[in-house]
Amino acid sequence: MNPIPRAELFAALFLTLSATAALSHATLERGQASPNASYRGVVQIHHGCKGEPTTRVSVTIPEGVIGAKPMPKAGWQVAAERGPYARAYPYFHGDVSEGVKRITWSGGSLADDQVDEFTFLARITDAFAPGSTVYFPVEQDCTSGNHRWTDIPTAGAAKLKSPAPGVTIVAGPAPSPAAKAADVRAETPWMRATPGGAKVAGGYVRIVNSGTQADRLTGGSVPFAGSVSIHSMSMDGGVMRMATVEGGLVVKPGETVELKPGGYHLMFEDLKGATPKAGETVQGTLTFERAGTVPVIFTVAPIGASGPDAKSSAAPAPAGGHHHH
Repeated sequence: MNPIPRAELFAALFLTLSATAALSHATLERGQASPNASYRGVVQIHHGCKGEPTTRVSVTIPEGVIGAKPMPKAGWQVAAERGPYARAYPYFHGDVSEGVKRITWSGGSLADDQVDEFTFLARITDAFAPGSTVYFPVEQDCTSGNHRWTDIPTAGAAKLKSPAPGVTIVAGPAPSPAAKAADVRAETPWMRATPGGAKVAGGYVRIVNSGTQADRLTGGSVPFAGSVSIHSMSMDGGVMRMATVEGGLVVKPGETVELKPGGYHLMFEDLKGATPKAGETVQGTLTFERAGTVPVIFTVAPIGASGPDAKSSAAPAPAGGHHHH
């Protein structure tokens, strides 16, 4: 019998180990995060308990991860336990000293041979340096039996039997709440997440012109849109109307113009591929007549949010998908 080539043997062993790891743990879909950035945690449950369905999933939010919010899940009840942090952390509207420490989904039923996801949003603080790992212990209860994915490695420890899902901290893009080119500054760029199948999305930003000459915002770019234009919204006889700002938006010397929901806004058009989800960030650009191309980083807020750190509104989107604007 011919021996199996070493390369094929290693490849087969790697695939076997990868498949075993994927099927024997509660895992996090996104394995990397950056300090001082939002994180969208997606806990994936791959199996039940010796054939029994999963009825409860609980994730512990570690110290140094703040502002955690659970995403509701159809057929499950969600509970968020709050508690004090070990110290105060800077947040969007000032320091915070307490927040959600544990999130639990219960009351549903996930069959042993099915996979599902349990999602939360949070912010990774600078308590973690690039190269470190943040662990999110997960408890899984079934109709009979349970799993506790809570083991955290320590120096010199043996292989863990039930490892907690971990997120590796990596250096992110340089913090840029205000990107500047010449005398024009773009502050707090953000956008709304979009539902599946949407063809357009809205983007918002505050433009500050500290120079002595007027400039004009003419467009921009993001990876998932075929084009970016500037639109306005206004009331006309009790009807909200939206129109393209032909030639771009003028920002006078010393003037601040805010693009926000219900007024001027960026229109991301001809969306293609996977669009960003709440909690993520998107690198893009803004284009000015005088200042040229200004790099920006859009934060992604939930669908219907009124601001970069606001919750989703409950209002349904009208036909055509223009609720985003």
